[in-house]
Amino acid sequence: MKQRTYRILLTPEDEGGFSVSVPALPGCFTQGETVDEAIAMAKEAIGLYIESLEADGEPVPDDSNNLEYSLTLAS
Repeated sequence: MKQRTYRILLTPEDEGGFSVSVPALPGCFTQGETVDEAIAMAKEAIGLYIESLEADGEPVPDDSNNLEYSLTLAS
């Protein structure tokens, strides 16, 4: 299996738990009650997304060549 890197974004939800998005894979979303569960669900969702792309003969993007920074600005 080829190793790929994906950035996931976990967003706390008002009602509890976390929603998860995978920016490199449009439409790849999931959720979990805890951070650990959200990460596990993201791994599963990414795997299924990749399987679907490969089955359709589509290229599989990843984030391995991207750099990411978080900036905090005072206003």
